[in-house]
Amino acid sequence: MRDVDVLVIGGGAAGIGAARTLADAGVDVLLIEADARLGGRARTEHIAGMALDIGAGWLHSAEHNPWVELAALHGFAIDRTLPRWREQWRQLGFSKAEQKAAAKAFGDFEARLRLDPPPGDRAGAALPPGTSWSSWIDTISGFVNGTATTKLSIADYLAYDDAATETDWRVPAGYGALVTALAAGLRTALATPVTALDRSGTRLTIETPRGTLSAGSAILTISTDVLARGAISLTGHDEILHAAAALPLGLADKLFLAIGQGEDELEPNAHLLGDPRNAITGTYTLRPFGRPVIECMFGGEGAREMAERGLQGAADFAVEELCALLGGQWRRRLTLLAGSAWSRETHILGGYSHALPGRADARAVLSTPIDPRIRFAGEACSRTEFSTVHGAYKSGVAAARALIG
Repeated sequence: MRDVDVLVIGGGAAGIGAARTLADAGVDVLLIEADARLGGRARTEHIAGMALDIGAGWLHSAEHNPWVELAALHGFAIDRTLPRWREQWRQLGFSKAEQKAAAKAFGDFEARLRLDPPPGDRAGAALPPGTSWSSWIDTISGFVNGTATTKLSIADYLAYDDAATETDWRVPAGYGALVTALAAGLRTALATPVTALDRSGTRLTIETPRGTLSAGSAILTISTDVLARGAISLTGHDEILHAAAALPLGLADKLFLAIGQGEDELEPNAHLLGDPRNAITGTYTLRPFGRPVIECMFGGEGAREMAERGLQGAADFAVEELCALLGGQWRRRLTLLAGSAWSRETHILGGYSHALPGRADARAVLSTPIDPRIRFAGEACSRTEFSTVHGAYKSGVAAARALIG
């Protein structure tokens, strides 16, 4: 049995932040990860000389995002070009009048959430009656929250919205690459899933397929879906597991399509929404960083549908949506480069968390230890910055500092 002072379980942004904080404080710490790589849902793939973030890609709320400073410390440049999600390039398939009407419907929806929230804490109940833009609002919710408004807590949604800013930046060398750079020099064990944690003794006993570990303390940073499904046996933590079940992962996936020819016909960093009247649609960033690619994102029910189709099927769908807007000649110009299917990642099982109606309090439950030796961290533990890499990182740092004392 191998002994360690603190074991950090899960090598995403929260786990790396926790392990880095502990190691820098001189604590004997081991970071173990079930996958064969670090980074979690922050993953950069290097293809055709490009760093492609198939997971998290935006430094949201840059004014208070610690990754901005960490990028500077680790020699990563920041691109401060703001996203253009609220624009439809050349009004293709979505006229200015339609955009104005849709924006008004969304404004009415948010106003009701704040000023006249319906009973039951279910965001979908606040959709404006008689509007033709309810499907569009659910599409936007899919991109932002990973789920439709019917499954979304009003209190949870507003907690995030009140804390967030409109400043979102990117890392040309890859957000995922930046996250994993922070793990340099840490003692790690990859491809080591934890199956059980026993707290009955004076030290914690942790079981893995590669052997048993003994630790004085542990920080668990695994996803809520993995926790809720009982992938790790955790005696005496029923309240934590129930909280995790109330914070399920929504779905958000990406594709990158290579542009074979005609890239100069597309404006760099411009944005298109595939079909504003269909919940099964993609959002497309044309030539991010000026590169010869189109970045596609699907959220909520759209992501669920694309996961069923598989990467090539999803790419075919995206190409057809783009051809409907740009012209049929693009069918021969676009090919699949890379993509994600987070719901099929065994050790993750989804995108990012949302609170079910009436369960926004579950985030506080998840982050409150039952045993002082065992802490939980991750984006779902953040009460206002969930679903973000910086929220995950901050929670990991906070858990580590709590153990240091």
